[in-house]
Amino acid sequence: MWCDGATVGLFGWTMMVAFWGAIVALVAWVVRSANPPRSGVLALLERRFAAGEIDRDEFEERRSLLAPRS
Repeated sequence: MWCDGATVGLFGWTMMVAFWGAIVALVAWVVRSANPPRSGVLALLERRFAAGEIDRDEFEERRSLLAPRS
């Protein structure tokens, strides 16, 4: 044999932890990218208004929906 069982076991555990860590990181990245933060949404709304894609009434209505409630 080239190596004993303890070395292979440690390598196997390390690779399993790395694999599941990568899976968790991938899921977290997908969830975060699918739900942009509110500030990003407001910035997008302001860009659309500045570009003329939406009018003032629509901008105000959507901004009031996104504004944090006190």
